[in-house]
Amino acid sequence: MRIDVNCFLGAYPYRRVPGTSPEALRRTMARAGIDEAWVSHLPGLFWREPMEGNAWLYETTAREPGFRPVPAVHPVLSGWEVALREAADRHAPAVRCDPLFFGLDPTGTEMRVLAAACGAAKVPLMMAVRLEDARQRHPNDQVPELPAAAVRALIRSDGAVRLVVTHADRGFIEEVHFGSTPDEAARIWWDVSWIWGPPEDHLGTVLDTVGVERFVFGTGQPLRIPEVSVAKLDLLDLPRDRREAIESGNVRHGVTS
Repeated sequence: MRIDVNCFLGAYPYRRVPGTSPEALRRTMARAGIDEAWVSHLPGLFWREPMEGNAWLYETTAREPGFRPVPAVHPVLSGWEVALREAADRHAPAVRCDPLFFGLDPTGTEMRVLAAACGAAKVPLMMAVRLEDARQRHPNDQVPELPAAAVRALIRSDGAVRLVVTHADRGFIEEVHFGSTPDEAARIWWDVSWIWGPPEDHLGTVLDTVGVERFVFGTGQPLRIPEVSVAKLDLLDLPRDRREAIESGNVRHGVTS
């Protein structure tokens, strides 16, 4: 089984991106051998009220087998506790809050309160380091990249919170992992979408040094080509148990459906 924890639906404001519809995502999943997709509402990341996209996301994923919703939660806006509770009630695999996209201090009080609430609700909190390479970004896209220090601060702010961090590269992962306690590091999952694979040794290195149990399969589609993540694992020629852990085992054992 292959679970993609990092998928989006909906239009992107800075360029035309093909394949943003549910039907297109379904086709790319079939092409890349993906059985389940954790789906975020891409336009909502840029809305003043990101949680307004959750109703559409729930409706869409409910009629698409293999789609699981990752709703947005904005801890400054009214109703965020309700949004988190609904996500837990609907067995969402995670909720997302991208603080810099939402205009929040990533280490501020609001994010710490949200982290604690997610920990209490036993719902992982997802956030992206970036969505695009800085060289590709539109001049109006001025959102900074998430700093590694913010991830370290959030994971140590509450002993029950689990983070799913996407679009992180090797340097970012190593800075957080080796700057955290073993307990803190054990509560972070990293997706593989932004880690260089062969002929570079970045992915192979972090699997050995950080631990295969810390990584999950993610593509970032449709902003990224999903086959890239598959190819990186193919080229590493991993033992079957290590590959299965990344592709589905880690999240299946760590998230209660």
